[in-house]
Amino acid sequence: MRTSTLFAALAAVSIAATTAVRAEEPTADTVVATVNGANITLGQMIALRTTLPEQYLQLDDKALFDGILQQIIQQTALAGAATPTKKDELTLENTRIGYLAGKVLEDTAAAAVSDEAVKAAYDAKFAAATPTKEYNAAHILVETEDEAKAIKAELDKGADFDTLAKEKSTGPSGPNAGDLGWFSAGMMVKPFEDAVMAMKPGDVSAPVQTEFGWHIIKLKELRDAAVPTLDDAREELSGDLRQKAVEARVKEVTETAKVEKMTDGIDPAVIKSETILAN
Repeated sequence: MRTSTLFAALAAVSIAATTAVRAEEPTADTVVATVNGANITLGQMIALRTTLPEQYLQLDDKALFDGILQQIIQQTALAGAATPTKKDELTLENTRIGYLAGKVLEDTAAAAVSDEAVKAAYDAKFAAATPTKEYNAAHILVETEDEAKAIKAELDKGADFDTLAKEKSTGPSGPNAGDLGWFSAGMMVKPFEDAVMAMKPGDVSAPVQTEFGWHIIKLKELRDAAVPTLDDAREELSGDLRQKAVEARVKEVTETAKVEKMTDGIDPAVIKSETILAN
C-alpha cells in the first residue's frame, strides 16, 4: 500500500456521501462506503491507519478519517478497473502468505521478551561471568613482510612508533598514529588478536600477517572490561531473546508441518521462465 499519495487529493476532492445516523455502535464490519457495489468497511480503514508513517498520524481525526477513506475509495475504484493476470494473482497470494508468516514471527518475538525473561538471560550471561580484558593498541600496517621487518628494526633502535605510523602505515588509522582505540576479544581478526593477547602494555610485536597485510602492533593499555548493568544490556538481551524465539518457532512449525514435495522431473531452470505464468 503506497502512502506517498495518501491525502494528496484531500484538499481538492470531497467525498460525496449521505451519512445516516447510526443506531448501533460501529464495528470492523460497518460499511462506510461502496464503490461500484464493493463495500469499504471501517475495519479496512483502521487496518490502513496502523500502517501509516508517523507524520500522517499527527493529523486531526476528521482529516485522517477523510483521507484514509478517500485513499481506499480511489484504490478500490482502480482495483475494480484492473484485469489481474496469473502473475498478479500469484503475487497477491505470496504477499498474503508472507504477511501472515511475518505476523506469526512478530507475535512470537514480542511474546519472548518480558522483564522476567530479560533478567533470567542477564543472570545466565553475566551473573557468573569472569571479567574480560579490553585492549588499547596501535599498529603500523604495510603490504610486505620486508617492509614490516625494516620498521621493526627502526623501532628496536629507538625510533618513535607514532611518527613511523604516521609516515609509513597504509591503514586508515595511520594519520592518527595507528591508534585503534579500545577493543575486546572477537573484534579483531584472529592473528592480530592472538598477538595482542600475548603482549604486555608497552610491548611492540614482531611482524604479524593478516588478510589486510603486515602489522607491527603496540599494546598501549590493558584493562578489565566492566560487566554491563541490566539496563545497559537490556536491548542486546531482548534482541537475543527475540532471535532465539523466532528461530525456534520457524524450526517447530516447519518440522511439524506435513510437507510433501513433488519436484521430481521438474528442471530447476524453469524458475527463470516467466512465460509459464501466461499459461
